[in-house]
Amino acid sequence: MQNDEQEIRQLVATWMAATKSGDVKAVLELMSDDVVFLVAGQPPMIGKSAFAAAAEAQASHGPVQFDGTSEIQEIKAIGEWAFMWTKLTVTMTPPGGAEAMNRAGHTLSILRKENGRWLLAR
Repeated sequence: MQNDEQEIRQLVATWMAATKSGDVKAVLELMSDDVVFLVAGQPPMIGKSAFAAAAEAQASHGPVQFDGTSEIQEIKAIGEWAFMWTKLTVTMTPPGGAEAMNRAGHTLSILRKENGRWLLAR
């Protein structure tokens, strides 16, 4: 279990670093093909391809700068599945000098082990 927790913590660190650097390809490699993102007030984003399309659409207006932290509160791995809750803080600065948007709150993520690697599933 300790190794699973370390691998999941590394996934989060990689996700945050790739997001900050704008490396969408690296972020996509951290999620399952059938990933589902649930965000309050928005319809579900289903599948890795939907995430890629949203990222591409966002980038078409110019580079967006992201910064943030993810403070892991708990990780539980049970076989090929794991859940994690975090305190997430994100600042997104749109291109063109638009005002930065800040979001903060707790998140619950579900991960699945595929081919020996933990991936974000929900």
